[in-house]
Amino acid sequence: MERNHTMMQFFEWHVQADGKHWQRLKERAGELKAAGIDAVWIPPATKASSPEDNGYSVYDLYDLGEFDQKGAQRTKYGTKEELLEAIAACKEQGIAVYADLVMNHKAGADEKEKFKVIEVDGENRQEEISDPRHIEGWTKFTFPGRGDVHSAFKWNFTHFNGTDFDAKRDETGVYRILGENKQWNENVDDQFGNYDYLMFANIDYNNPEVREEMIRWGKWLVRETGVDGFRLDAIKHIDHTFVRDFCRSVKEEADGPFYIVGEFWNSITEDCLAYLDAAEHELDLFDAPLHYRFKEASEGGRDFDLRTIFDGALVRERPQHAVTLVDNHDTQPGEALESWVGDWFKQSAYALILLRLDGYPVVFYGDYYGIGGEEPIEDKKAAIDPLLWARYHRAYGDQDDYLDDPHVIGWVRRGAPDIERSGCAVVVCNADDCAKRMFVGEERAGEVWVDLTNTREERVVIGEDGFAEFPVKGGSVSVWALPEFDLEHPQQEPAEG
Repeated sequence: MERNHTMMQFFEWHVQADGKHWQRLKERAGELKAAGIDAVWIPPATKASSPEDNGYSVYDLYDLGEFDQKGAQRTKYGTKEELLEAIAACKEQGIAVYADLVMNHKAGADEKEKFKVIEVDGENRQEEISDPRHIEGWTKFTFPGRGDVHSAFKWNFTHFNGTDFDAKRDETGVYRILGENKQWNENVDDQFGNYDYLMFANIDYNNPEVREEMIRWGKWLVRETGVDGFRLDAIKHIDHTFVRDFCRSVKEEADGPFYIVGEFWNSITEDCLAYLDAAEHELDLFDAPLHYRFKEASEGGRDFDLRTIFDGALVRERPQHAVTLVDNHDTQPGEALESWVGDWFKQSAYALILLRLDGYPVVFYGDYYGIGGEEPIEDKKAAIDPLLWARYHRAYGDQDDYLDDPHVIGWVRRGAPDIERSGCAVVVCNADDCAKRMFVGEERAGEVWVDLTNTREERVVIGEDGFAEFPVKGGSVSVWALPEFDLEHPQQEPAEG
């Protein structure tokens, strides 16, 4: 039987801008594999508007830290050579690498251009609030440091449909660029009337030249780096017909299976399902609705009804297309989508994504290694590692749910015959110490199970009827299973995953 797959988002917003992040990935590849991680989502590798930028203010898609542009040859994370070395090190360990792609805008243009716009209301981009007028915008990208290497395509205002700065008047706003066939893209999120425009110079996917160039670039990136998949940023701001076509094209370019997950960050389940259908299931989506359930649970404490934890979750509605997460670089404190899951509930939330049957779970670098910046947050590696071990070694087989109490829920994984000592019972509690009686199988009668989280020290003996009472401390999670070694033998460290 195939082992469970687990992804790590290998960055947080405040990783050091020292140009050594690709080196860190290369050095930690073996450690990640041993912990049970077999895929990493890496930050944007393309040249941004400065060496300190996280990569989302994308400047040159063809510069992976190869050319002296925007203040350095390297990106925040390192050089192209170091990137390729890190990818090779991951592949050597059997770890897939997913590259983060930013395709909705460009920043840090090389020259200004004069063109006609109309200003729109930021709260309703369909409402025009000015007469047509000329502005000077930063929309010309000539890439003087790279020239025509890899691509001769140069960007100008005709390739964009919106911008946010008029250099002529030194004013900011949301300016829709005017011209033939120029309007906001349809097939985008309908927040603010039309959410095509997000920031900087907004790429116009109504333009056939743009569509062709971006697909050409996607194929180049597959060939140039050998990555195993993509994470697509901010796709609710991009015409979903282009996203669908892009996914199909890059999959055809890849030598083998190619995985794609999109960031359609929307807490409304119906919108997520509609997007998956519109994109014809060419990609998976992050389970934003589940993240917000975790946040509510962590804020509600004992007042939150744990029976409802999966209400509206993508993993419940469309499990084969759900990428589950607890937090990420945008939800961490101080960032654009701040919605941090409270520390007391963090381990429970990870158990809810790592130890269940459905979903493709992501462990956040900021949770695993800690968060830097002016207000650092300590790592939770010690809390996550036992869950990763349990996922790799124990969480297999059919799943029986006991989501039947507002304060204590649980589930049982019955185990797989070809994975030795597999099977587990998980109990999550948001109130006082309690226990849950669950059935793990008559064939397990007499087995002695332990709490792999080490939260509870006692042992549980499975009854003749296959039932047992599984205790859990208040406000925590316990993962009950056979220990790595028989209890009559001296306890040893768990084997590497």
